[in-house]
Amino acid sequence: MKINLAYKTELDLNNKQKSMINQATGGARFTYNWGLARRIELYEKEKKSTTAVTQHRELNKLKKAEFDWMYNSSKCVFQEALRDLDKGFKNFFRNIKQGKKSGFPRFKSKHNSKQSFRLTGSIHVFNDKVQLPRLGKLRLKEKGYIPSDEKILSATVSKHANKYFVSVAVEKEIELPKDLTKNTIGIDLGIKDLAITSDGIFFKNPKTYKKFLSKLKRMQRWLSRKTKGSNNRRKQKDKVAKLHYKISNIRKDNIHKMTSQVVKTKPQKIVIEDLSAKNMMKNHKLAQSIADSSFGEIRRQFEYKTRWNNIELVVASRWFPSSKLCSNCGNKKEELKLSDRIYKCDSCGFEIDRDLNASINLKLYTVSSTGINASGDGKVHALNSRCPSVNEEFNSKTKELIAC
Repeated sequence: MKINLAYKTELDLNNKQKSMINQATGGARFTYNWGLARRIELYEKEKKSTTAVTQHRELNKLKKAEFDWMYNSSKCVFQEALRDLDKGFKNFFRNIKQGKKSGFPRFKSKHNSKQSFRLTGSIHVFNDKVQLPRLGKLRLKEKGYIPSDEKILSATVSKHANKYFVSVAVEKEIELPKDLTKNTIGIDLGIKDLAITSDGIFFKNPKTYKKFLSKLKRMQRWLSRKTKGSNNRRKQKDKVAKLHYKISNIRKDNIHKMTSQVVKTKPQKIVIEDLSAKNMMKNHKLAQSIADSSFGEIRRQFEYKTRWNNIELVVASRWFPSSKLCSNCGNKKEELKLSDRIYKCDSCGFEIDRDLNASINLKLYTVSSTGINASGDGKVHALNSRCPSVNEEFNSKTKELIAC
C-alpha cells in the first residue's frame, strides 16, 4: 500500500539563508494576493473566472518589467502559491454547492505568525542537510530523520515563532499488518481525562492551555502596552508566539502518544464518538477546555493511523446515548448531569465510572442492517444490541431527520 508521509524538522540556518527564505516567503504571499486581486477584478468586470496556469503565464510576462526581484527565488514558489489559490476557490465553490459554510479566499498578511512556501522539482535529502531549488543545502537540526531513499513529492519551508522548518512530503510503500486481534476497543473522549478505553485505560488530559493561561495573559498584557511598530513590540510578539507554539507542541505530542498506544494493541475495530465540538463549545463554561482537548485532531489521527494499520474505525452517531446507557443491563438513564461522575443504574443498581461506562457502550456498538445514518448520507450507523428500546428510539429519530 502506498501512502504519503511528511517529515517535518527544524532548520539550522545562517543569516544569509534566513534572508533568502524570508524573501521567498514574501514572494509566495505577494503572488497569492496578486492572483486573488486579479480574480476579483476579472469577475467584477467580465463575470469570468481563471486558472492557476493562466495566471502564471500572465505573471511571467510581467516578471521582467515589474517584478524582476522574483528571479531571486525558484519559479516553484510562485507556481505553488497560485495553485493554492486555485484550490481555495475550488473548495469555496464545492462547499457552496453542497450547502456548507465556506469562507471566500482572503488576502494574506505578513504579520501572521506562520509564513510558508512550497517547492517541487529537484529536492535532495542527505543525512544532515536538505538541498532545495535556489536555496542550496540547508542544515538540519535533527540528523537522519528524513529518509533519503523514498520518492520525494515536495518540500514546504515555513517560519513559525521565529523558527524555520522544512516539511518533506514523500511517497512510501508500507505493508499492512495481518496479525490483528479480534478485539474491539471503545474510546470515550472527555475533558477530565482525554480518552478512556473500554479496557479500563485512562489517558490523562494535560490541559496545557489552562496550565500556561496565567503566563499567556501576562505576556499578552505586556504586548498590549508596547508601542505599535517598535522593536520591543516585535520582540514581545515573538515571545507570545513561542509560548503558543510550546502549548501546541505539548498538546499534539500527548495526542500522538495516546492514539499510537491504542493502535499498537492491534485491535480489529476501534469505535469512537462523532462529537460536534462547535456545538459543544456553545457552553461558555466548557468552551476553553473543549478547545484544548482537540477532539477533531484526535479523530484525524485515528483515521489515518487505523488506515495504515488495517484497522476498522467506526464512528458512532452523535445521537447514540453512550453515557446514559447502562453497560451491564442496557437500561437508559434519562437524566444524567455532567457532575455525575459515577454512573448508577436505576434498574440493576450497577455502579461504574461514567466515562468507562460510555467507552464500554461504544465497544458494544453493532452495525445496523439499514445502512442509513442520522445524517441520511447512506453510510452505515451503529446501535447498541443490548437495548432494543434505544434502537427503536434511535431509528425513529433517524427517520425524522431523513424526512426533513
